Amino acid sequence: MIKIKTTAQIEEMKKAGALSKMALRHVGAMVRPGVSTFELDQLAEQIIRMHGGKPAFKGYGGFPGTICASVNDQVVHGIPNPDVILRDGDILSVDTGAVVDGWVGDNAWTFYCGTPSAEAQTLCQVTRDCLIAGIKQAVPGNSIGDIGYAIQSLAESHGFGVLRDYVGHGVGRDMHEEPNVPNFGKKGRGVRLRAGMVIAIEPMITLGSNHVSTGVDGWVVSTRDHLCAAHFENTIAITEDGPVVLTADEHGAWCSLQGGCM
Repeated sequence: MIKIKTTAQIEEMKKAGALSKMALRHVGAMVRPGVSTFELDQLAEQIIRMHGGKPAFKGYGGFPGTICASVNDQVVHGIPNPDVILRDGDILSVDTGAVVDGWVGDNAWTFYCGTPSAEAQTLCQVTRDCLIAGIKQAVPGNSIGDIGYAIQSLAESHGFGVLRDYVGHGVGRDMHEEPNVPNFGKKGRGVRLRAGMVIAIEPMITLGSNHVSTGVDGWVVSTRDHLCAAHFENTIAITEDGPVVLTADEHGAWCSLQGGCM
């Protein structure tokens, strides 16, 4: 069942969204060579709890971290680890969520650590633009397929792969609600979008093949060809006035691609 939110509930969700973005932004500002993903996780948890929230991911399905920290060919669900030290040239996908007053805010960004390769930087820029393209389609009367088509067509026009195994989702009092929001699709197909729906749009795009595998820890998802992947996400409310990004703080809905910057 798709849970339609009232205008008042959407306003309440902005608190969780703002805190999720604040945590994500501060983590990005700490991304630099020599920092461990565990240190980033500690920072995110400190910020979320300091501002009256609860980490949405910690303990979810047994996940041990506050953030998912996925490096280079890792697409999603990387577990923060003191032994994973960022190096110059890495790209790091950070996914984080906060719960405030029972509502969830969920967002992700891929940051440059130092100076990655030109192709990795292009991948990140295109994946960010895929998120923008998907958000533009999140209006009443469109379909889930319109969002997926916008993301897929842009990514594939650059020769990049689009994951099929992992998708976006509805968001509310639960982190994963209906409907699923694939990053591929056909125009006019799938669930019809209505005002009051809240969804996480999250392109997961690869430099090569879209085939992935899960690591021995049962969590981290990596590309099988070991080429880099990028992941961007915002939580979006569908309204009669157009899409509203709920994961926005006082600085807005977007982060810098360059790690070490606010």
